[in-house]
Amino acid sequence: MGSIEIFLVSLMIASCLLPSVSAATRHYKFEIKMQNVTRLCHTKSIVTVNGQFPGPRIVAREGDRLEIEVVNHVQRAIFNISRLLYRHGIRQVRSGWADGPAYVTQCPIQTGQKYLYNFTIIGQRGTFWWHAHISWLRSTLYGPIIILPKKNTPYPFAKPYKEVPIIFGEWFNADTEAIISQALQTGGGPNVSDAYTINGLPGPLYNCSTKDTFKLEVKPGKAYLLRLINAALNDELFFSIANHTLQIIDADGVYVKPFETNTLIITPGQTHNVLLKTKPHFPNATFYMTARPYVTGPGTFDNSTVAGILEYESKTKLHLKNLPLFKPLLPALNDTNFVTNFTSRLRSLASPQFPANVPQNVDKRLFFTVGLGTSPCDQNKTCQGPNGTKFSASINNVSFILPTTALLQSHFFGQSKGVYKPDFPYNPLNWFNYTGNPPNNTLVHNDTKLMVLPFNTSVELVMQDTSILGLESHPLHLHGFNFFVVGQGFGNFDPNKDPSNFNLVDPIERNTVGVPSGGWVAIRFLADNPGVWFMHCHLEVHTSWGLKMAWLVQNGKLPNQKLPPPPMDLPKC
Repeated sequence: MGSIEIFLVSLMIASCLLPSVSAATRHYKFEIKMQNVTRLCHTKSIVTVNGQFPGPRIVAREGDRLEIEVVNHVQRAIFNISRLLYRHGIRQVRSGWADGPAYVTQCPIQTGQKYLYNFTIIGQRGTFWWHAHISWLRSTLYGPIIILPKKNTPYPFAKPYKEVPIIFGEWFNADTEAIISQALQTGGGPNVSDAYTINGLPGPLYNCSTKDTFKLEVKPGKAYLLRLINAALNDELFFSIANHTLQIIDADGVYVKPFETNTLIITPGQTHNVLLKTKPHFPNATFYMTARPYVTGPGTFDNSTVAGILEYESKTKLHLKNLPLFKPLLPALNDTNFVTNFTSRLRSLASPQFPANVPQNVDKRLFFTVGLGTSPCDQNKTCQGPNGTKFSASINNVSFILPTTALLQSHFFGQSKGVYKPDFPYNPLNWFNYTGNPPNNTLVHNDTKLMVLPFNTSVELVMQDTSILGLESHPLHLHGFNFFVVGQGFGNFDPNKDPSNFNLVDPIERNTVGVPSGGWVAIRFLADNPGVWFMHCHLEVHTSWGLKMAWLVQNGKLPNQKLPPPPMDLPKC
C-alpha cells in the first residue's frame, strides 16, 4: 500500500467512514447533535456533526461516488438543518438535488428525519469543504473535503511528505442564532466574533486559550501540503508562517502556476493548497502561524489574531517552550495593495493535462452591482440601521427573499407561480457613479427573482462594488460551476476599454472571488449544468441581508443534459 493509500485510509478512519458499498463508493453517516464545547473559558452547547468541532473530514478520489447520510437529532426548532452538507466547490453535475442551500434546492431536514446525499465527483480534485447552509449554523457546522486524484495519477508537483488540512473559523461565546436573529430584528449590524480559530482552536494570543492551540509538528527537510480553508463567517484573512515561504499550487481545487509568497489572502469560502518546505536542519526555534482580518468596509469587525505553532521534531530532548518563538509580520488590516498584487499572480496551470477552457465567445453579457442598502423599518419598530432604517444588501438593487418552498422543486414540477419570478435584471435599473458620491435613495427592492439561462449559454458577468453605504469588498460564491476570473480593476467598469485587457489565456479558475472594494471583477463561465444554482456573498452578514440571487439553467436537448428527477427521500417543505 502506497503513502497516498495509507493517507486515504487513515483519513477515512478518522472521519467515521462506514464500509464502502464498492471500491468507488464511499459512505459516511453524519449525526447532527448538540455538544458542549469550551473555548476561551466559556462553555456552550453547539450544533455538531458526530459530536466533533470542527466536523469530520470527507475523503474520496476523483470519480468516486459519495453517499452521505445525514440524520438530524437536534430538537430546537431553529436548528432544522437544511443542506447541512453543502459541499462547497463540488460542482454537483446533474445532481443539484444534492447541492441544496435552504429553500433553493431543498427544504430543511426536520428533527428526527434523515436524507441521503448521493452524487459522483466529476472532473474535480483538490481541497473543498462542507458546511451548513441556513442562517449562521455554519459557525460550528463545517469540515474539510479532500478529493485526491484518480488512483495512479500523480500530482503536477513533487509528492509531499505529509498532507495537513488547516481550516480557519470564528468562535462566538454567544449563540450565533441569537446574534443574527437580533440583528435582523433591529436592522443593525450583528455582534462580532470573540476569536478566530485554526482547526477549531483560538490559540495562545487570546485570554484563557493557551491550551487550545493548534500545533503542527514537522521534520526538517520535508515538504508538507497544507490544505487551507477559510470557513470564517464574515472575514477575509491574511495568513503567514514566521520565517517560512509558502508555494501556492492550487486555488479552489484548481491547479495554478506555482509561485512563492510569505503571506497569502483567503476570503471566506475560498481554499488554497500550499507547499511548506521545512528548513534543512533543526532551527532551534519555534514559529507562529498567524491569521488576522483584511478589512475594507465601514462596519465593526473582530480585530484580533489567531495563532498556531509550527514545531520541529528533535532527536534530543529539548524543551520547546524554552526556544525562541518567532512571529510573522502580517500586512496592515486595510492593505488593498497587497491583496491586489497577490490575486493578480494567480494563473491557471493551463497545461495539456489541465487546460484553461475559457469561453472565447460570449452569448450573454451581464452587469451586476453589489453592495449594501437599506429597507424601511417595520411599523411601530425602532431600527438601528442608517437614519432609523434596516441594513439590507442587494445585487442590481434586488435584495433576495428566500421562498417557503424550494426553488428547484418548484421549477422541476412546473409550480413556480407565486414562488419566484424569472426576470432577474441583466443590468442595474438605475445607473449612477457606482464608486463616487452615493445616490440619495438607498432603499432596495425585496423580491425573489431568478436569472434564466438556456443550457450551454456562455456567460460574461461583471460585478461592480458600490459606494451606497460605503465601499467594501464582497467575496461572491457561485454554486454548480467554476468560473474564470478574466479581469478586475478599480473604479467604475468601462465596457469600452476594460475588456481589451481581459486575460483569456490562463485566468484563474475558481468558485469564489472577491469583488474589490471600490472596484469590479469580470468572470466567464459556461452554463452546462441544469438546475437552480445559488450565488451569494460569503460574508454571512451580507447574505443574511439579501446579497444573493439564483440562476435557473434550463435542460438541454440530450438525455445527459437534463436534470434527473429528485430522490424519493428529498426533504418535504
